[in-house]
Amino acid sequence: MKFDEGVDVITRINECYSRMSKGKKSIATYICDHYEQAVFMTAAELGKIVGMSESTVVRFAMSLGYDGYPAFQKALAAWVSDKFGSVEKVGRRFGRSNEGEILSAILQSDISNIEHTINNIDVAAFKTAVDIILKARTVYIVGLRSCEPLADFLHFYLNIIRGNNVLIKTTSISEMFEQMIRIGDRDCIIGISFPRYSMRTLKCMEFANDRNAKVITITDSVHSPMNLYSSCNLLAKSEMASIVDSLVAPLSVINALVVALCMRKPQEVQADLKMLEETWNNYQVYINDEIDFASDAPMIGYPLTRNKETS
Repeated sequence: MKFDEGVDVITRINECYSRMSKGKKSIATYICDHYEQAVFMTAAELGKIVGMSESTVVRFAMSLGYDGYPAFQKALAAWVSDKFGSVEKVGRRFGRSNEGEILSAILQSDISNIEHTINNIDVAAFKTAVDIILKARTVYIVGLRSCEPLADFLHFYLNIIRGNNVLIKTTSISEMFEQMIRIGDRDCIIGISFPRYSMRTLKCMEFANDRNAKVITITDSVHSPMNLYSSCNLLAKSEMASIVDSLVAPLSVINALVVALCMRKPQEVQADLKMLEETWNNYQVYINDEIDFASDAPMIGYPLTRNKETS
């Protein structure tokens, strides 16, 4: 496959991943997850780590459009250097700005990301995602690295809305598959990943797709490799405003997903919330002065009232 000279090495890996053999996918996964170490390895050393021959590693490099492994390694070094130069870029952008100006610039960037998401998200795909989640026997959720808090957040609220939810949370690929061993055509998986895309997340989605499960992605672009195995794509803009990935728009999409799910089964959610609050009270999970609801407005028809006791 031919690429323009300006296409970086990680983008090339992402675009070629679906057509790679299992051996080459193992090399791609290792490089994307351990690029800091891979950049210093010879083809033989990299092959030994992933259990492949040196010649397979060389063919992997050439399949990405490089003349050989040295050219690939040079491109990877340039990409790593550019990534770790992000701090310097931030310094050039905000070096003369005060804290107030930095705050305003970052918030405006997040607003722009949300506006872009509003104008470009596929409403039909959003509705399909709600249908899939409600009908699924078990919902699996995976989000790694900087996306891990998003996966935790979604899992927390899905446990209130419905049962049988599995949060895939581990650093080992083998353990991830162990947690998904029972996934099948009556289940769904929600994969959350943004640049740099997690190859471990992608492998989970590939495995789910092979088992005929429904696959939902929350990612940033139609060009994201996350869409390779997905039947439903929720796109939210995530632009790196500095050295930090902006995940404000993705979180807003997840918020909307949670609310839409609640609205589709209000009676069940109401009953679960009532039982949950009774459990908190019975087992004194919160002392009285900690339970202070922000509003007396009902949530899904269930009145949440302030505790009248005073300390």
